[in-house]
Amino acid sequence: MTAASREVVERYDHAVEGYLGARADTRQRIAAVLAEDHDFAFAHCVDGYLHMLTSTREGTRRATASLMRARAAAAQRAPTKREACHIEALDAWARGGMNDAAARWTAILDDHPRDLVAIKVSQFVLSYLGETERMRDVVARAAASWDPSVPGYGYLLGCYAYGLEEAGDYRAAEEVGRSAVELNPTDIWAAHAVAHVAEMQGRVHEGLSWIAAAAEQWRNCNSFARHLRWHEALYFLDLDKHDQVLALYDRDVRCESSDEYLDMANAASLLWRLEQAGVEIGGRWNELADRARRHVDDHALVFVDLHYLMALAAVGDATAVESFLSSCERFVATRRGSEAAVMAAIGLPLARAVWAHRRGRYNDVVALLAPVRQEIRRIGGSHAQRDVFEQLLIDAAWRGQHYALAAELLAERITRRPRNLWGWKHYATILDAMHASGAADAARTLDRLRKE
Repeated sequence: MTAASREVVERYDHAVEGYLGARADTRQRIAAVLAEDHDFAFAHCVDGYLHMLTSTREGTRRATASLMRARAAAAQRAPTKREACHIEALDAWARGGMNDAAARWTAILDDHPRDLVAIKVSQFVLSYLGETERMRDVVARAAASWDPSVPGYGYLLGCYAYGLEEAGDYRAAEEVGRSAVELNPTDIWAAHAVAHVAEMQGRVHEGLSWIAAAAEQWRNCNSFARHLRWHEALYFLDLDKHDQVLALYDRDVRCESSDEYLDMANAASLLWRLEQAGVEIGGRWNELADRARRHVDDHALVFVDLHYLMALAAVGDATAVESFLSSCERFVATRRGSEAAVMAAIGLPLARAVWAHRRGRYNDVVALLAPVRQEIRRIGGSHAQRDVFEQLLIDAAWRGQHYALAAELLAERITRRPRNLWGWKHYATILDAMHASGAADAARTLDRLRKE
């Protein structure tokens, strides 16, 4: 790196560790680096990456300013090849070229497999591209050049654990994730990967115990700690402990009115699931909708856009919803970057389905989502996060009396996730409605799983 001194590099390493560990003071750490060495191109790139991670239009604007400063720094002090590649990756990402940016980080890792910044931002972008196997494999290739003696090894394992989990290798994901937490108990990303395994395998009580045991280590973490509380709420939701879900929502998941994208996604998807389960949630949607109205034209990530829309649809703000849908259509017409294509193919059908479901137009939901349900992964996020849309389709099929379709979808679901409580609960209900054999067996299976 072309830093001014070894002391600057040490400050930079401290900032990177803040990013890897989801520390609340990460932005202050990188600001301190740049205050000491304004011509440090790599630090300007990391500053830009942090802005891009906000997944907002304003974040993209700020990231573009960071990019300009990185280029100016490179003009003052010739960058290394790696730094130059990071500058180009930031440029691609800020222009919406997520695939291009990911390819540049992969090229960096071919030569510098211990570049944890490239590993971490690559994982974020590949996750939101729905590229689960690629996300796993990028880390796996880099891991061949690592060993436990290398600083940051635990963070590498945490990234690998999440890639393994999303690719469906739950046994290995849990083993690697637990190893990462043993090396560094404060690594919330590794702990998060293990929580995902418990969610996908239906090990609800183990998931609750895992979060309860690890939560004390996350005191200095940023809002990502609230995402782990969202996972905790999902476990309680599976157990139909709705009062505890609402208490978690108020105390942790939505303890402050933030428009940070992950906070919004956590809150909107949790309230949507609660209402779909018949739970009265009071006026909680109103605050989310007020926040969502500020982001109608963001379009940084389709995944995020859809959660803004959920809030607008939930309060019945037809004007805001139509404005949002029109904005999405204009975004598609720009053909700008990776997400415009995703919006055209998947985002708009999902958005229209969310709005139709809220208005009780369940046949429309089925017509919109059934043809594209295998492609929903392209909006990115995790399996657990995207599950709200799978549940929405099944719920619409049930309410619209498309019983055969609902039964087929639920049979597929419990084949993939044989301990999934939500799946067994709804499978028993639909089989009973169809007067089909097996309804009693499904209900007994559900009761047994809840007790285990």
